[in-house]
Amino acid sequence: MGPTPAPPGEAVALLTGHTGEPAAIQLLSDRRGSRAWKVQGPEGAVALKANNPDGDNAGCKAAEMAQEDDHLLRLTTADALDPGYRVGAGTWDGGRWLAANWIDGVPLWRALTLAREPEGDRASVRPWLAGIARTWAEHLALMHAAGWAHADVQPTNTLVTPGGHAAVIDYALACGPDDGHRRVPYRGALTHTTAPEVATAVLATPADTHVQAQPAADIWSLGVSLFWCWTGHRPVAYDDDLDRLDKLAVIAKGTTITLRDIRPWSFPEFEDAITACLAPDPADRPTARELTAAW
Repeated sequence: MGPTPAPPGEAVALLTGHTGEPAAIQLLSDRRGSRAWKVQGPEGAVALKANNPDGDNAGCKAAEMAQEDDHLLRLTTADALDPGYRVGAGTWDGGRWLAANWIDGVPLWRALTLAREPEGDRASVRPWLAGIARTWAEHLALMHAAGWAHADVQPTNTLVTPGGHAAVIDYALACGPDDGHRRVPYRGALTHTTAPEVATAVLATPADTHVQAQPAADIWSLGVSLFWCWTGHRPVAYDDDLDRLDKLAVIAKGTTITLRDIRPWSFPEFEDAITACLAPDPADRPTARELTAAW
């Protein structure tokens, strides 16, 4: 193992104005051509991302980083994102970096550990689960009202705060109004949470063709993520050894496991809303705004 990768010095120099000094820097991840750190100071913390300049896909990851910054700026202008979320962005000698306000929360899968067990069926857990789902839908509703889809709704991009609210992160793949000509082509995100209509479009088009995700695809992904993290099972059954395109072909059929057959305990209102999100036809799914009332 080599030395721990250090963040871009240009970024740290600018971010300490936000966090204060001295700043503690912690490497959070180093995979798939991107790196992330937590920069913590006496006045706050930020999440800093940068492309790995030594990776085979360094140019692509740098382009995605620039794309995410563009998305954050446009979403903020459209009142679909808190203006305090984006902290800064820029170039360095290895590519691009991007910093966002640190969110104190845990990924959805870990947050729902207790809920996956039979003992999770308790009076305090039900409103807590519903609150996570509702606040998640509220955030998506703001994006959808502005004509955007997050396009990467999944458990690792959703943090649950100590207050039981969902916080959405990672906007690199988001699809906004009329942006097909100005972006890295969208070809779906995490396979397991890909909506059937997106899977169908990916299978039917060349690898360099942009597929414009719509808000209804976020609703499918929301339902899948809640189904998966509550039951411990993905709602679309396929062999993990299949390659991605074969998995997408199964997803494109729109067939899912019946939730009541595998859920850890009965929660009818929660189950009904998740099941509605997984309607094969996008037109039959509830909107994010409708879901905020259902939960």
